[in-house]
Formats: sequence, structure tokens, C-alpha cells
Amino acid sequence: MPRFPRLPWPGRARGRAEGRDEAARPLGEAPMLPATLLASMRRLELRARRLVATELAGEYRSVFRGFGIEFAEAREYVPGDDVRLIDWNVTARMGSPWVKEYTEERELHVVCAVDISASQRAGRPEQGRRAAAAEVCALLTLSAAYSQDRAGLLTFAGAPERFVPPDKGTRHALRIVREVLDHAAPGSSGTSLAAACDYLGRVLRRRSLVFVISDFLDEGYVRALRDLAQRHEVIAVTLIDPLDEALPESGLVEVEGIEGTGRVLVDTSDPGLRERYAAAAGRRAESRREALSSAGVDEIEVRTDGDPAAPVMTYFRRRAAGVQPRERPHGQRAYRARRG
Repeated sequence: MPRFPRLPWPGRARGRAEGRDEAARPLGEAPMLPATLLASMRRLELRARRLVATELAGEYRSVFRGFGIEFAEAREYVPGDDVRLIDWNVTARMGSPWVKEYTEERELHVVCAVDISASQRAGRPEQGRRAAAAEVCALLTLSAAYSQDRAGLLTFAGAPERFVPPDKGTRHALRIVREVLDHAAPGSSGTSLAAACDYLGRVLRRRSLVFVISDFLDEGYVRALRDLAQRHEVIAVTLIDPLDEALPESGLVEVEGIEGTGRVLVDTSDPGLRERYAAAAGRRAESRREALSSAGVDEIEVRTDGDPAAPVMTYFRRRAAGVQPRERPHGQRAYRARRG
């Protein structure tokens, strides 16, 4: 039995049938992509390439240096070398002391775990969480591609949906962006961050850099997220829509729970209702921050009514400069951009 469930791997079956992998197809040749999606991808690609080439690539390489070392060669011992590095097997063969030399293992595996549950369509679907997630993925995966690192993707809702194994190259990075923008409706309902973390904990065989991109409107994920963070470097990217924080005054509105919680008629002109809504939103946000703090991961707050790239770049710059981030209650660190 496999150690983890097999997930759809987009492009493999069609690539084999055609004698080539879908990832090798030039972007403009993808026949099933609508013009609006291609335009969105090209716009994201151009903007992400410019930001990565001019501002982000240096910070990325400074912040994320690799997670280990690997053996390079053996050489003769010289006075001053660390005796703990003596290679006794070579020393015995050569008749004189030799030591091992190591180099830093620079190549990283960067994995974007993207929430594609129904709640990602709440607020402004065209310019909301899904678009913000795609732009964040474009920045992260192209940064990895420019640094010769490998980028991968996991999409999830109530269960893991699709897994794209980490690989190198700009074309592979753009494939990941396309998967986020053009993802089919999830086959599972609800949101389970715990299931996504458990899956990544089993499928990632080497230490990786994991960005969990979600609205974190879930419960019971702290233990799974903490376990994942003990084996990998995990950074939470929280997608925040204005509707998460305040209820606009729009008179009588029929509200439907997008993840199957039914419909209710609310009077948004009621100041008391809007105040209670804002208070509940504040408690929900504080609970999320405490959960991420308990799991021991950093948080980047990305607003859908702002520039998704700005807080990611702020995070990279601060870490590259060694600046301590803004402290939150319970010691959690967070980065966010100013509202325009």
C-alpha cells in the first residue's frame, strides 16, 4: 500500500499520449486555455519576472540558503584543520592524514500549498483570494526558478486535490501559476489545513520551504502544522478580503454560506449588526494569529484590496537584512503591507 494517497498529476497522461510532457509545451500553444486566462497568466508572468529580476532574486538567495551540506572532496591535512573532519579510510590508504571538505547544499525545494476551497471565492471572485494566491505563487516559483531551485504545488480543500512535484525551470513555474488560476472545482468540501499538512509531511522526502497560502478559516490544524514545521521551514501566507473584517452597509442582503451553511437575510444597515460582525472578525483573526504562533511559523498577511506582492517583498527584505519583524501577541511574527 502507498504511504500517501495518489493525487492527480496534471499533464502526465496527456503528455505521454502525445509523446511529450505538457510542461514542455510552449505557453501559447495550450489549446484548452481561454483568452482571459492566458491574458491573466501573461500579465502575472511579466510583473513577476520584473519584480524577481530587479528586486526579489537577491533577497531570496540571501534569505534561503539551503538546509544542509554535502561532501565535496578529500584533501591532505594541513595544520589548523579540524581534526573531526579527518577521513580515516582515506588516511589509512594514503599513509598520511586526509580531511573531508563539504559544500553547502544550495538547491531548495519550494512548495506552495494553495487553498482552493469554496471560501476562496467569497468577496470579489475576479480580484479576490484566487488571484492573490496566483500572484504570490508566481513570485515564489519564479524566484525559485531564477535561483535554480525546484518549485512544487499542492492544492487542497477538504482534502488534498492535486500535487505537482518540485521541478526546475521557468516553464514549470508558470505551469504552477496556471494550475492555481485554472483549477477545477475541488472534489472535496470544506477546508482541511490539517489534511494538507499531513500529506506534505509524508510526500516531501527532503527538507523543503513550504508556503501555506490560505484564508485559514479552519480549526484543528495547529498540531499538523507544528509537525510539518518541525521537519520543514513553513511560512503562512494569509489571504485577507475586506469582507473578512467589516460588513458593508448595503441594506437588506441575502447571504449564502459558500461552503454549504445555508442562506440568511441580514439587515446590513443595522449598526449593531455591523459592530458585532467586526468584533467576531477581530476574534477570528486573533485566534488565527495565536494558532500560527503556537505552530511556530511566520505569517505574511496579503490583502486582496492591495498589492499581493508588497508584503511578500517586505518579508524577504526584512529577513535578508536581519531585521526583526513586528512582534505580535504570543511572540508570533507577521508582515503586511500598508493599505492604499
